[in-house]
Amino acid sequence: MIDKIELELKPYRQLLVNHPLYKNLKNIDDVKKFMEMHVFAVWDFMSLVKKLQIELTCVQIPWIPSKDSGSARLINEIVWGEETDVDKDGNPISHFEMYINAMKSIKADPSKINNLINSLESNISLDSAFDNIQIEDAVRDFVKYSFFVIKQNKIHVVAAVFTFGREDLLPDVFIKFLEQLKTKYPGSLEDLVYYFKRHIELDGDEHGPMAINMIKNLCGE
Repeated sequence: MIDKIELELKPYRQLLVNHPLYKNLKNIDDVKKFMEMHVFAVWDFMSLVKKLQIELTCVQIPWIPSKDSGSARLINEIVWGEETDVDKDGNPISHFEMYINAMKSIKADPSKINNLINSLESNISLDSAFDNIQIEDAVRDFVKYSFFVIKQNKIHVVAAVFTFGREDLLPDVFIKFLEQLKTKYPGSLEDLVYYFKRHIELDGDEHGPMAINMIKNLCGE
């Protein structure tokens, strides 16, 4: 089943891997603009991760054992890597915070994503939080789709979006970004290069294969 899905998705994957966006990052200002929008995808990714953790493990008291220990182990390992990785100095940090630091290092503006998070911390709904910031419709629609999937409460669908739309796709996409950064900005953008490298290492070597196995477990393959 997985092989069939991957075959059907292959042409769409190639469109993303060969997207003209990469060639249009022609200067630092272009990179800043990209990061100020892309950070929302970095952020909402963690809600997909957490939805999987909530459904596949026990995060309540009193604790009860998971009905799918294999998937529980897989998602816990993914959460560990995404939520508490290490920065280039060996300090524990989430990938989201790592990305924010990379933004700050090139003076990209993280205020919109920070304002969104501040609103959510004040118990404002996601829709209202978006109303409080000026953001492109494409960004808002992207995030809204992720939360639409989450609210459907179909764990195999969440796992599929997480895997085929993010984990299994990101290594190839980020390699493209890395190639562009190294060519156009040799020796600079150190924090952003590190972020991409960590995702390529973890998603390509560990998280991607884990996510595929998780879908197999959920679908009984």
